[in-house]
Amino acid sequence: MVVGGAGYIGSCMSKQLAKHGYTPVVLDNLVCGHREAVKYGPFFEGSMSDRPLLKEIFSDFPISAVMHFAAFCYVGESVENPAKYYRNNITNTLALLEIMLEEKIDKFIFSSSCSIYGEPAEVPITEGHPKQPINPYGRTKFMVEQMLEDFQHAYGLKSISLRYFNAAGADSDGELGEDHDPETHLIPLVLKTALGQRSHVDIFGGNYLTPDGTCVRDYIHIEDLAQAHMLALERLLSGRPGGAYNLGSAKGHSVKQVIATARRVTGEEIPTRVVDRRPGDPAVLVSWSEKALRDLGWKPRFPELETMIETAWRWHRAHPQGYQ
Repeated sequence: MVVGGAGYIGSCMSKQLAKHGYTPVVLDNLVCGHREAVKYGPFFEGSMSDRPLLKEIFSDFPISAVMHFAAFCYVGESVENPAKYYRNNITNTLALLEIMLEEKIDKFIFSSSCSIYGEPAEVPITEGHPKQPINPYGRTKFMVEQMLEDFQHAYGLKSISLRYFNAAGADSDGELGEDHDPETHLIPLVLKTALGQRSHVDIFGGNYLTPDGTCVRDYIHIEDLAQAHMLALERLLSGRPGGAYNLGSAKGHSVKQVIATARRVTGEEIPTRVVDRRPGDPAVLVSWSEKALRDLGWKPRFPELETMIETAWRWHRAHPQGYQ
């Protein structure tokens, strides 16, 4: 079962599952997802805390594992409205786990985040780095990871938490892409500006302690994320232990570097404006993913930022209004 399977990452994951011979059963409340993005497997509209609906799904399908992509994920919004994030990301996830236990489904793959680390004490960040999230979004992800550790010890629930850095790009077939409302992620905002749908790109802070003063992030192609989830699923299904893994490229790109790359890819000017920093944004987040390579056999196939922007640009040009 793919919870949040109508969203950006969940829809790409469903496609990968289908390619590998699995049947993805998609559950999504469509608050952030798109029905048009569900192209593989049966779809159920509803919340992960909807007990009767989950009972129906688990009764009708021989679910062997659950993948969770249904968290709210905007850092700024989490600072402004933390209750929304604790209710969905913590309370609803707990409800899902409790129903899984009742139905004796003991394999869970969690979409976690690099935001659990907070301001990095060292870069690149390894899995052993101190966990000191600086915003409610990051705290909810870390709390779920702690919950999963406790459920492993108490109930035998086997889980893998995959700590993403910045998901980017689009399905290489041009079928699935990134469509949020409101859109807050840098690359789609840059490409919408290139399409003429926005007048400019806001750069949140130009005085960070980075080479060009803008935030540095580690970007990872959406299909590489899906591949990592596939490997994590196969690890759990083979009876091997779970754990937590960083997913990144060990290479950081600043906001200005992303914009410069998009200008080269699109051939458009892409005007920018520097504005105040967003609350809760660390200056640098770059991953060290050797553990995923060692344990999962995962290695990004599309590590170049230019490739990520090229695939995203193709999708946005073909879908200027998103899925609508």
